[in-house]
Amino acid sequence: MADVRVGLALGSGGAKGFAHIGVIAALTDSGVPIHAVTGSSMGALVGGVYAMGVGPNMLRALATGLRRRHWIDFTVPKMGLIQGDKVHEVVALMTRQGTFADTQIPLAIVATDLVARKLVVFRTGLIADAIRASISIPGVFVPVVREGAVYVDGGVIERVPVQAAWDLGVDVVIGVDVSYTPVGTVPTSMLDVIVQSLGLMQDEVYAHRTQLATVNIVPDVAHIGTSQFGRASEAIDIGYRATMEQMDAIWQAIRQAQALFS
Repeated sequence: MADVRVGLALGSGGAKGFAHIGVIAALTDSGVPIHAVTGSSMGALVGGVYAMGVGPNMLRALATGLRRRHWIDFTVPKMGLIQGDKVHEVVALMTRQGTFADTQIPLAIVATDLVARKLVVFRTGLIADAIRASISIPGVFVPVVREGAVYVDGGVIERVPVQAAWDLGVDVVIGVDVSYTPVGTVPTSMLDVIVQSLGLMQDEVYAHRTQLATVNIVPDVAHIGTSQFGRASEAIDIGYRATMEQMDAIWQAIRQAQALFS
């Protein structure tokens, strides 16, 4: 298995995205190597911190210790309700002011450029800058404006950055979708309304793109609100269980990839 490179593609979903930490913990506990990681929105945050060498136990501690006052800085609504300076500071601390060149494993973060109307994959520069761009949920966070580009949430185009993971040269891609919302789910906050609306528009595109992943993990976190950051521990546990349920499929995919090298 030393020849098989495993990539992890972590999707968008606000507080639901804490499930990604459980996914990483389950893979680690089961001995599944992670050679590269990509992230969109909340997946960008978890993936970026992990790529800097922060293990699942510390990720859990950071997530459960996060409070609204740490990341919310309301502003006069113009292009978003939250200015985003606070969250940038927190992310910069979590990623140790690191750049993509400082990561322990290859990292890619996706965002959407509204001006160019295309997906952008960040592979250079400060990780915190890329994460801030990727988490810019339209209408909630003020977009990142830089060098003629206006960046918003990567999930607008790429809910789970599977292709970006393949582009990092891996042999197996595990895609994690935390934004799946079953019919009948009632939004309970403005953020839920925005994110569920984006998710509805993205469903058809994502259904096609999931075929690109070797294994797909869909933690059942629909009942956790997008802004319910106080339920991080619950989301993490759900992500862990969902991954363990897919562990046979993950090892089978790794073995099949290994057979290609034989």
